[in-house]
Amino acid sequence: MIRLTELALPLDHPESALRTAILDRLGIVDADLTDFTVFKRSYDARKKNTEIKFVYIIHLSASNEDAILARFEQDQHVRPAPDTDYHLVAEAPAGLTERPIVIGFGPCGLFAALILAQMGFRPIVLERGKDVRRRTKDTWALWRKKQLSPESNVQFGEGGAGLFSDGKLYSQIKDPKFYGRKVMHEFIRAGAPEEILYVSKPHIGTFRLTGVVATMREEIVRLGGEIRFESKVTDVHILDGRIEGVELAGGERLHSRYVVLALGHSARETFRMLHRRQVYIEPKPFAIGFRIEHPQSLIDNARLGKYAGHRALGAADYKLVYHASNGRAVYSFCMCPGGMVVAATSEPGRVVTNGMSQYSRNELNANAGIVVAVHPEEDFPGGPLAGVDLQETLESLAYTLGGSDYCAPAQLVGDFINSRPSKELGGVEPSYKPGIKLGDLAPSLPAYAIEAIREALPAFGKQIRGFDRNDAILTGIETRTSSPVRITRDRANLQSLNTRGLYPAGEGAGYAGGILSAGVDGIKVAEALARAMLEDLETASGASLRTPS
Repeated sequence: MIRLTELALPLDHPESALRTAILDRLGIVDADLTDFTVFKRSYDARKKNTEIKFVYIIHLSASNEDAILARFEQDQHVRPAPDTDYHLVAEAPAGLTERPIVIGFGPCGLFAALILAQMGFRPIVLERGKDVRRRTKDTWALWRKKQLSPESNVQFGEGGAGLFSDGKLYSQIKDPKFYGRKVMHEFIRAGAPEEILYVSKPHIGTFRLTGVVATMREEIVRLGGEIRFESKVTDVHILDGRIEGVELAGGERLHSRYVVLALGHSARETFRMLHRRQVYIEPKPFAIGFRIEHPQSLIDNARLGKYAGHRALGAADYKLVYHASNGRAVYSFCMCPGGMVVAATSEPGRVVTNGMSQYSRNELNANAGIVVAVHPEEDFPGGPLAGVDLQETLESLAYTLGGSDYCAPAQLVGDFINSRPSKELGGVEPSYKPGIKLGDLAPSLPAYAIEAIREALPAFGKQIRGFDRNDAILTGIETRTSSPVRITRDRANLQSLNTRGLYPAGEGAGYAGGILSAGVDGIKVAEALARAMLEDLETASGASLRTPS
């Protein structure tokens, strides 16, 4: 196959124009073009007030590929297409009795379990929360009735924290083996729209993602896996530096020498348990801040110019970074076009915000985290779990500032910049449920963070006109941008540095940040576990166990 890049066409081009453009670009006739697929479609908005175009990457088959490649030898935009198909790296031997355990059923655990099941290893998945249907009901109870279920909420349950988000499926991770394509293909097989495979910033949205995740769960079970909800792991059993199994809240013990630790970033009790058991953990940077809301139309006009509202482009997004004079980096995080700000706490007496969008992205407001990076050495010294302690302290304070009923503290941007409490709303209606309490956000974060954000907002207003408008809304607080710890693993075998057979993975372990990167990491650890399991079996039996090529 041939890869053709940088093929530009107008936004409103007819479907037939793409084939014509390929023929013209390569100088071939229609009969020579056997087949083609769109590998990626993005758009170039640098000339938003003149013309925005779609830019394509095409994979194609032609009857004279060698001749075409030879003719375009000096053209970097015409090259052999890479192999993007996924190939299983192992196959479980017949009669295998030991089963790997996967702790957590967010995106990482989901894909770790799926790949293990596809290889025949029949994983057992332990998820502390509930299935998507019951979890959704519990989550809405917090948003609508201020009733929190600590084990079934935005953070815990089938689908993980990514379920109640924008369903974003893009990442900046390096992916030379195209594991991201495997993630996309599996989502599509389970009911996601096919466009996620080629649009530049794909997303599914919460309501559609719930059905996709449930279908994938059924596939894991069909392949011999077992999913156990409301099964909280409260202890691990380690012997001579080797994982031997886990213990559940009810006292049940499960034996396995191969355990994937696919925790979310909010599994604080589990972090503390692992630390007590001396599994190697270290603190890592994360970020703290607020959610900001603007009318989506403001963002569309600033980013897309005269093309704002174009059906082919949808709701516009943004990505902003500012380096404040106090040395702090301030940046936008998890931008949700046409979405809402949601209550994301998993613990009583604490307030946390997050952003969410549906597939349509047609809500009135755009929102994003505006956050400040914090670092272990200077901001929370004191051991591996000091970042967890900082998050808990800030979230408890936000709960108090919001009125101690899961409402969130909030302030208008103009008032925040000018250091005065807010008393009434302007033209931007906040979307946060169960509600907000206007006031002063300055006490909710450390002074260095407040100072940096106050300086950054007017600077962002120079990049996006109206970003610092007086009546834009800041809602506090955003603290769970990423895990505050890293459960460090060996780069070669992906096992814990000091606990053999334990595979820290995904966002909670500090190795992912979002649905796509977590899914990719789940694939990686599943492969590593399968290889190790076969190697151990070979060593024990003295026989060679062949794996697929």
